[in-house]
Amino acid sequence: MAKPGYRLALVATLLAVVVVLLGAYTRLTHAGLGCPDWPGCYGFLAVPMSEQAQSLAALRFPDAPVEVHKGWNEMVHRYFAGALGLVILALAVQALRRRSQPGQPVKLPLMLLAVVITQAAFGMWTVTLQLWPQVVTAHLLGGFTTLSLLFLLTLRLSGRRPAIRPIPARIRALAMLGLLAVVVQVALGGWVSSNYAAVACTDLPTCHGEWWPEMDFANAFNLTHHDIGPNYLGGMLFGEARTAIHLTHRIGALTVTLILLTLAWQLWNNGLQRLAALLLAALALQVGLGISNVLLNLPLAVAVAHNGGGALLLLVTVLLNYRLRLSPEVTAVRDPLLQARLNSNTTGGLDLPRA
Repeated sequence: MAKPGYRLALVATLLAVVVVLLGAYTRLTHAGLGCPDWPGCYGFLAVPMSEQAQSLAALRFPDAPVEVHKGWNEMVHRYFAGALGLVILALAVQALRRRSQPGQPVKLPLMLLAVVITQAAFGMWTVTLQLWPQVVTAHLLGGFTTLSLLFLLTLRLSGRRPAIRPIPARIRALAMLGLLAVVVQVALGGWVSSNYAAVACTDLPTCHGEWWPEMDFANAFNLTHHDIGPNYLGGMLFGEARTAIHLTHRIGALTVTLILLTLAWQLWNNGLQRLAALLLAALALQVGLGISNVLLNLPLAVAVAHNGGGALLLLVTVLLNYRLRLSPEVTAVRDPLLQARLNSNTTGGLDLPRA
């Protein structure tokens, strides 16, 4: 049976998915500075719509003319992010109140609250530092971190018991490697987005018709090179640096694919076919969306879906590590009765008995 707080955690997780997608939509529509101030918009609680309000906005921010559609893209994202912050605050308060109850997570909700407060700060700096790539990438990673931790909290409150099937230690290690690889790839994706390098290469599998085109890795990944102050909307790097970022992301995608394919094969061979199929489906979706972004020249719907696919793949690897961690290792099986149950278990490792 699910523990208290499960439904609220599930709602928060779904809301975090919406916030991640809205964040991607805001970046891809170049609306990150749709409101030049924070937390309001031109000094208002909403985007100024009337002629009088827009005249006042022009006086306050003469260098940032009002673009209503971009302003609403940014403010809707802020509204949903603010709502998510309130839900996470409620989860933290509930956890403290129920801290004496057996099995009630306390550290994780408090960690989530700290992360979302930090996210608010990065949201402010994203605007005040005018889309500085380091801050934009950190803000994106914070969003994915919030989503992952909320999903983990939902799993812990779901009330599911540990699986009976024993899991070899090598699969656990490979699953952790897969999770780390996906996190690094998400960071690379954020760096691609914040430096506007998504269309630096428009052909596949080559780039500019070459397997190894001219690239500038020194400037592409020099985190101290960019100055604070300029408006980074549209990016500031030259073509060779953007090409280096884009191609590194491709190499990362190939590395992640190889690791996750190996993990899926190991899961399949150890009777965890459903988990393997779930991983393969998420991986295939994300690879397909990535290829479509290049071949179709970054259409908005596909680009937003690619961000969502990255979030899905991350959640699947979190689920895998959580489920494998709950399962006993092969070396831990000592009881003959438990061994007999293991030998007759045909659940495929996905359907767990409920409490």
